[in-house]
Amino acid sequence: MSSFSGRPIGGGRRHSNSRRTPHDHTTEVHEISTNNLHGPALPDDTTVHLVLDLALKIGEVQMASGAGAADVTATILSVTESYGLPHTEVDVIYTSISVSCHRGTDAPPITAVRVVRQRSLDYTRLAAVEHLVRNLGPIEDAHAELENITTAKHPYPRWVATVAWAGMAAAVAFLVGGGLELAITAGVVTAVIDRVGRILNRRALPFFFQQVVGGALATGAALTVFATGLLPDVRPSLLVAVGIVVLLSGLALVSTVQDAISGYNVTAAGRTVETVLLSAGLIAGVALAIRTAVHFGLQIKLTDPLPPLISAVPMQFAAGAATSAFFALACYARPRALVAAAISGAIGTAAYGLVTSFGLDALLGSAVAAAITGFGGATMTRRLRIPTLVVVQAGVVPLLPGWTTYRGLFQLTAEGDPAGLSTLVFASGIALALAGGVVFGEYLAQPVRTGLGRLERKFAGPRMSGPLKPTKRRLE
Repeated sequence: MSSFSGRPIGGGRRHSNSRRTPHDHTTEVHEISTNNLHGPALPDDTTVHLVLDLALKIGEVQMASGAGAADVTATILSVTESYGLPHTEVDVIYTSISVSCHRGTDAPPITAVRVVRQRSLDYTRLAAVEHLVRNLGPIEDAHAELENITTAKHPYPRWVATVAWAGMAAAVAFLVGGGLELAITAGVVTAVIDRVGRILNRRALPFFFQQVVGGALATGAALTVFATGLLPDVRPSLLVAVGIVVLLSGLALVSTVQDAISGYNVTAAGRTVETVLLSAGLIAGVALAIRTAVHFGLQIKLTDPLPPLISAVPMQFAAGAATSAFFALACYARPRALVAAAISGAIGTAAYGLVTSFGLDALLGSAVAAAITGFGGATMTRRLRIPTLVVVQAGVVPLLPGWTTYRGLFQLTAEGDPAGLSTLVFASGIALALAGGVVFGEYLAQPVRTGLGRLERKFAGPRMSGPLKPTKRRLE
């Protein structure tokens, strides 16, 4: 593979290297030495524009699906090199992607920019794009296939996603020790929240206010059940905690930490602001509902905090697997990915229960369980050709700190206890421990994925999406 070295080719020697793209799509790349030109001779301008446009659209799909900036950069470089552009620079920030192709010292570079305007969790689309990158053909065919991927409808009807969110809430209810009555109630409330959010999204209401509405609806439903006494066996605190887990599950915690660790600080900052803002909206909705209930004289009591997991061991496996599988289904994952997500959820939940039984607190237990989930998910998904991000993000959903978040909000709003602030900080620490553990586990899995005989090779950094084979250029 030809690469641009940044210095003239000396001695009057002419090096010629032919580069072939898949399916006999051939682009000739020659390193030319003249008095004025240093670097690779590239295809014509039209072809360069087509390649850059394809790479940008692929990167946009990845960013919109929650992939990290390092994954997007590596994928774009893989695409451009496959089509004979050996020296391409990529700049990824949270809202846009820029690609510049160097054409030597006497020709201006060709630069293209694409803005990422919409974000949605569609894991089928993400998997389809990865399949396209692994099997690149002629540039025109690749453009046509990508157009089909981006314009295709979701693989399931929208009501299936609503049922999946409801099923996820029911599974979380069983995970925290609730019975069938709590599970049914949580499922119904979550389905209502999802449909209301769908209506608000059609009216272009900002996601911050959608989170406010979702948190208020979840808490309001729990307080209504408590005030009316219709369901005496349903603990309102658990019902709110389940709703918080569901509303937190869609946040890009894993990608945020991955970007920060990989050195993409601008993108990490953008994701952090969005995550904090959406979390603040959720907190505001829950706090508003609790404060309103207290203002009207509703006597609410918070029971003692729950142990890390109060379900029996078989229930932990089943509930953890169901929670992750339903989350992946709500994000339109294919059946094979659903099975992998269920396995990941069962492993993560069981690992958390095991390490906490040895005396580790929730923070360390979350980090260890997430690392095991990241390691297992990374080694499993590459063989199955499933994006790692799908499995590891679904695997940590059962461990999100819904109960801790609710307890902190209750202390601040209903009890007026300043200790609630430290409880919320602890909940944030658990979320960061989960995300950081997943990234670290994926990092440890790299030599396993590439072969135990290659342990001496340097790690390329944590990868959650895109082709596993790294580019020959060092990503800086």
